[in-house]
Amino acid sequence: MRKYLFGTGIISAVTSGMALLRGVRGDVPFTWRLALAWLSWGITLALSIGAIVDTYRASRGALIADDSPVHGKEQKLLKKRIRA
Repeated sequence: MRKYLFGTGIISAVTSGMALLRGVRGDVPFTWRLALAWLSWGITLALSIGAIVDTYRASRGALIADDSPVHGKEQKLLKKRIRA
């Protein structure tokens, strides 16, 4: 579980989310730039969670999509899990 929660994608999404929250606390009006920043943060968070789910599924021997960042490494992840 630790390897999933402390991945670079999740850490960067959390830190950028904290920075966005600090920006909202000020007296800055909500503009289209701020809306795009929140949209970008949401996409980043969704992609990092998707990568975690794909890694988990691949290590359990399940099939994953061809566009996944861990596609082609399924056997390696499965062997690593079996050894542990």
